[in-house]
Formats: sequence, structure tokens, C-alpha cells
Amino acid sequence: MARHLYTLIYSLFLPIIVARLWWRGRANPGYRQRVAERFGFLPHRPRPGGLWVHAVSVGETLAAAQFVKQFMVQNPDTPVIITSTTPTGSEQVKRIFGERVFHMYLPYDLPSFINRFIKSIRPGALVIVETELWPNLLACCDQHDLPVVLANARMSERSARGYGKVPALTRPMLHSLNIVAVQNPTDGQRFIELGLPTGRLKVTGSVKFDVTLPEGCHQNGTDLREQWGVSRPVLALASSHPTEDEQLLDIYPALEEAVPGLLLLLIPRHPERFEPVTNAARSRHLRVHRRTNGPASNDTQIYVADTMGEMLNMLAAADVVVMGGSLYSGGGGHNPIEPAALGKATLIGADHINFTSIVTELTDAGAMAVCESLPALQEEAIRLLKDSTAREAMGQKGLGVVETNRGAVSQLLELITEKLRKN
Repeated sequence: MARHLYTLIYSLFLPIIVARLWWRGRANPGYRQRVAERFGFLPHRPRPGGLWVHAVSVGETLAAAQFVKQFMVQNPDTPVIITSTTPTGSEQVKRIFGERVFHMYLPYDLPSFINRFIKSIRPGALVIVETELWPNLLACCDQHDLPVVLANARMSERSARGYGKVPALTRPMLHSLNIVAVQNPTDGQRFIELGLPTGRLKVTGSVKFDVTLPEGCHQNGTDLREQWGVSRPVLALASSHPTEDEQLLDIYPALEEAVPGLLLLLIPRHPERFEPVTNAARSRHLRVHRRTNGPASNDTQIYVADTMGEMLNMLAAADVVVMGGSLYSGGGGHNPIEPAALGKATLIGADHINFTSIVTELTDAGAMAVCESLPALQEEAIRLLKDSTAREAMGQKGLGVVETNRGAVSQLLELITEKLRKN
């Protein structure tokens, strides 16, 4: 009954949802492309029995990349279908996999669209990355006897409160999941309390610890530093959101006064932010350079990484990394494992609820510092930029945490392969 009411409300709001998609296309034209796919009309017809992976956007696509690559090596004759909901997610799929996988947008969550999609691709199993749960998607999978694995699953306290407010929708969704491969026991317990049958929970750890650095990553970082001036200190803000770049730009004069020659590397999370971030730096009368404009000079103060898919190469050039999504209320933070895997001293803001367990593990090991305010961030950044010994020690501890926690991908592959064979 609750799902039928949800479907009715979703149907009534669908024109607004489509209009919003068109509106977002002003800043990112990708939202106005391939719209038919969002209604279940597909350009591809892969062979039946393939592995369907849903990774909503950039972060989830990166999290899925390692286990998808290994799955393709072990199962070369099984087609892989990856769905996403954002153009940036689509671009990541194309960048990482090229034509080796089928990519499509996930249809809107109405039964007619989802059923049309499933009947078209006829997959052998669905893997949902992290926690992208849609009532009709899961109900349709159940109706088609399609096994569903929730991979690299997480359930923050904030998300659990939200799901807990609609138990009539949440419990049936959780009962439609065959396996929930969760990142840590705390999040796993939240799934159980929300209604997941205990026997379907597996604690595998985070696949993000199985990060593989791109070939030549460190050399690419060295090449960038040669452009900027090899001895210059570099502070990076990674995966930034609105207001975060501006916060760092506001304290840049104080940072540069304390750390002469400092270069601030800004890496916006979404491409529609490239131009606003550049303008924000210019409005503060700072010397700014965008990556797409070619090599920078050694008097550049602000370097805007206005390309997608180069995060690790950019971070390899930094001395200290600040994780974005954490400097404003409601952000939830972003994955701090990537700078840790590069051996970089890493800072994160107060709101990192989406990565609480990972941040706790890193901070307990001395591999990361949590900064509760902008003044605290400024103070800690200056300390690390001026103290190479402390900086390098923090980076080495981060590497140790990453190495200790590897192995989630192999566990996940085993679970997924088993479900495909049974189906």
C-alpha cells in the first residue's frame, strides 16, 4: 500500500522532476542528453545474464571500478551493464571502461520504466553501490527473481533516521536485498534495526581501501610541481562544493603570509563549478590558472583543476590535502582514503558523517586530523605545511591504514559471482 502511494506521488511529480533535469542542463548540458533512457528506452541490448551495476555518480563509480575490473577479468564472456543518474557519473564510466561495458542512465523509479529496462537487458544480478535504494526498483527486481547485492553499503546515523521515518517503504526494500555487504559493523547494525534479515548481512569492509593508483600517478604529480615551482608548498582542496572553495580563498592571504609561496589547488567536485570557482579567485584579486589553459607559471597562486578523472594525479602534487564536502553543514564529507593511499597528510572538516568509521580509523592512527572550524583548519594546515617531518609521518600512517584494510574487493567478487551462478 505504501509503495502504491509512493508511486502515485512520484507520478504526479514526474513533470517537475523532468523540468528540473532540463533546468540543470543549463549548467551541464549532459542532463539534456539521452533523456529517453530515463524512461526505460535503451540504446543497447546486451546478452542476457549479465552483471548490472548501479553507481549513482562519480564517487560510486570510482568505488565500483576495482571490483568491476576484476569481475571482467574473471568473467570475460559475461556482459557488464553500468547505470548512473548523473552526467559526471556517465563520464567516469566512459573514462574508466570505454566501450568494454554497456552504460545507460537508470530509469525513473516507476514500475513501467523499470520493468521495461529489466526486460530489455535481462541481467543475471544487480549490484547497487553504497546506498541507492528505490522502492519500485527493488520491487521490480523481486518480481523478476533478480538477485540484488548492496555493495560497499553504508548507513550513517542521519540516513538511518530518514529511513526510519518511513518503515512501510524501508522494510520491504531491505527484504528485497539478497545480500548487504556493509563497510563496518556499526552501519550493519543500523540495517538490521531498520528491518534487514540478519542472515543477509556481510561485513566486508570498504572497497575504497583497495584503491589502485593510476600508472604514472606520482610522476604526474612531480611534473605538475615542476610547472608551479618544485619547492613551493601546495595545499589541495579535494572534491569541493559551493562555499568551500570560497572559504579557502578567504583564508589564503593568511595562509600565504605564514607559508610564503603557497599554491592553493582547488579541485571542484562538479564541472559546473569550474567557472564560479575561477571567478571567485579573480574577484579576490588572486592570480588564478585553470588546468585546461595549459602549463601554469611559478607565480600562480590558485590552480583550478577544471578536468574530470584526474583527482589522484592532482593530489599526488599536494603536500597537504583538505577533503571537501566536510566544511559546511549537511555535506557529509568525501572519501579520505585516496589521499591516504598517496601518503598525503590529510585534513577534514566537522561534517564527515558519511565516512565516520573511516575517518575515526584514520584519526585514531594519527593519519588524519579533524578540524571543527575554519580557524582550526587554517592553524592545522599551516602547522603541517611548515613541518615536513609531521606531514610525512601523518602520510606514512595513512598508507599503513590503507594497506591493513585491503581485501574487500575479493570478498565482494565472491559474493557476486555466487549470486550470478545461482541465478
